[in-house]
Amino acid sequence: QVQLVESGGGSVQAGGSLRLSCAASGMTNSRVCMGWFRQAPGKEREGVAAISPGGSSTYADSVKGRFTISRNNAKNTLFLQMDSLKYGDNAMYSCADSYSYFCYSGSLIPSYYNYWGQGTQVTVSS
Repeated sequence: QVQLVESGGGSVQAGGSLRLSCAASGMTNSRVCMGWFRQAPGKEREGVAAISPGGSSTYADSVKGRFTISRNNAKNTLFLQMDSLKYGDNAMYSCADSYSYFCYSGSLIPSYYNYWGQGTQVTVSS
């Protein structure tokens, strides 16, 4: 079993930045693809970014050039640096642990992951 705990969410004005963190514990496996997802009220969960243990990353088109995913394998921690935030980025952000080493554009779907955190809220005001 893997436990994932997110932190770093909050309220920010449009154009601002936030840095999310995800701490993994339990039967962690630093050699799997990890990802960030978000879900706004009334909308489906959306894949934001994913990163392999070796550092290869993939992003949703809506966040490319604004968000940066990174990880510290030694500390079992995942990060998401969010810059130039927009009102449309309002959502609950969750991290997830997959069952595969590889990350690719097709891995930005919930079924690719088997462990999830509870989420941290990001609120962007216009």
